[in-house]
Amino acid sequence: MSRRTRRPVSSSAAASKAGLSCPCGLPRAYDDCCGRYHSGAAAPTAEALMRSRYCAFVKGDVGYLVRTWHPRTRPEGLELDPGTRWTGLEVLAVDGGTAFHTNGTVEFRASYRGGALHEVSRFERVDGAWVYVDGEHR
Repeated sequence: MSRRTRRPVSSSAAASKAGLSCPCGLPRAYDDCCGRYHSGAAAPTAEALMRSRYCAFVKGDVGYLVRTWHPRTRPEGLELDPGTRWTGLEVLAVDGGTAFHTNGTVEFRASYRGGALHEVSRFERVDGAWVYVDGEHR
């Protein structure tokens, strides 16, 4: 059975205005939120992995992005555009991706100066850990 939710989730821009420091938009400090995944803890859900990957883009953590990419779809190399300034994350829908699933999707909108990326990302478990497979831009 899969779970599909459509709910507004606070954006990272709103969280920043409230004085919270995790770029993913959840009301936690970075070290207690996505920072722990960047330091080696496994993300427990596909949504948590997607949020932590967004934070990795914000912080320019290419190593984390590569480590959390599915081996069959991982690019040979990854270069981030240093001019991109990410300004907010909005999770639009989640389907599956919990401890009871082997795959899941997360639909999100990631805003940056001058535009936004709207994507439905696919995730799978590999050796018990969630990894990003690919995404469909909307």
